[in-house]
Amino acid sequence: MEYTTLGDTGMEVSRICLGCMSFGTSDWRDWVLDEEAGKELVDRAIELGVNFFDTANMYSAGESERVLGEALEGRREEAVVATKVYFQMDEEDPNSGGLSRKAIEQELDASLDRLGMDTVDLLQIHRWDYDTPVETTLRALDDAVRRGKVRYFGASSMWAHQFADALHTSDRLGLDRFATMQNHYNLLYREEEREMLPLCEKENVGVIPWSPLARGWVARPHEEARSTKRGETDELAHGHPYLEGGGRAVNERVQELADEKGVKMAQIGLAWLFHKDGVDAPIVGTTSIEHLEDAVEALDISLSRSEMDYLEEPYEPVRVSGHD
Repeated sequence: MEYTTLGDTGMEVSRICLGCMSFGTSDWRDWVLDEEAGKELVDRAIELGVNFFDTANMYSAGESERVLGEALEGRREEAVVATKVYFQMDEEDPNSGGLSRKAIEQELDASLDRLGMDTVDLLQIHRWDYDTPVETTLRALDDAVRRGKVRYFGASSMWAHQFADALHTSDRLGLDRFATMQNHYNLLYREEEREMLPLCEKENVGVIPWSPLARGWVARPHEEARSTKRGETDELAHGHPYLEGGGRAVNERVQELADEKGVKMAQIGLAWLFHKDGVDAPIVGTTSIEHLEDAVEALDISLSRSEMDYLEEPYEPVRVSGHD
């Protein structure tokens, strides 16, 4: 395993973050693992040197947090745990979602309870809240840090101008600022290279991309996209513009290069991200120990500048996706 400093937090994290969206119950999504399988994945991840885990309160309606917390029982201090807040958790309670002070405080307490932790290392806002002033959100997050419930806080997909405004607001008010950005970034979706990634590099914000394999579109030939249970049932996987523009050609070049090197397509997709300056740790979600092991092995794959250029060359601008 390789490790890196996450932004300017000083925390050392594995170059792979294990995404825990697949933990919880198949009642939430057909492809979600049961509790025992989720814990086995965490055990194997730790054996492989992974110390960074990302979940959210809305994953399996809180069950993902509970499974992860129980899996880490007795070894909490060796892990860096991230969770998220924003999406409404209770249909009967409109204040169980959004980024008001009430929502952040009550949902953070609920997350900590499910995780079995007094403090979470990284609390992220899952999306931008257009109904709450950013100053209100930042003050609530800053207070959570000062009360010892959160060590750092981060953000997820939004427009670069919104993120810049939030960072400036923190500086102006003397508050802690967003330390990380969890954004949508992979070989088939590179719109973040225009503004968000340069902004994060300038501000020394840690970058932890979600969907590094484009929900499977990088991991297998595009004509086989629906060959897995998730590919067949996850409609979100078919709502992003992965095959718009030059997506098919990029996918085919990934397959070609993987064949040349005798590795898997997913490993090429991850290796490309590992070679990108500014990317700290892609969030790798998996339902398979084998695929987790493949991801770790991808750290050893070297891509030349010409190979990187070959993978990137067919890409064309596509519509922005992932902010909602």
